[in-house]
Amino acid sequence: MSKPRQSELEAYLDEALPSDEMARIEHALRRHPECVEQLAAINARRDAGVHTLGEIWRRHRLSCPTRAELGSYLMGVLPDDVADHVAFHVKVAGCRRCQASLEDLRQKEAESPEAVEVRRRKYFQSSAGYL
Repeated sequence: MSKPRQSELEAYLDEALPSDEMARIEHALRRHPECVEQLAAINARRDAGVHTLGEIWRRHRLSCPTRAELGSYLMGVLPDDVADHVAFHVKVAGCRRCQASLEDLRQKEAESPEAVEVRRRKYFQSSAGYL
């Protein structure tokens, strides 16, 4: 098993990797004490306020599509280039946050119209005093 790269360790700290990659890195950390030291150095660097461009990109999720874009992706109404980006981001890059959001949207789409109406009515009833 190869040692994880620094970028992988940074993504590991941000919990920005697919679960199989997270498990692979955890296994490597148990086998290679120098990787644990490298992880500690990354944390110390972060605590000191020194950040890499890639780290900023991952932490602020600059490549993540918006929830509206994910919904449009599910409906198949995005332009081809944007749809390709979303598919790559979710399927190849394996962004867990976007995968979870996409799954949530799929579940909401599968709900019965009655359940949606009940939820909508409760929402409006609970906010009536704020109108």
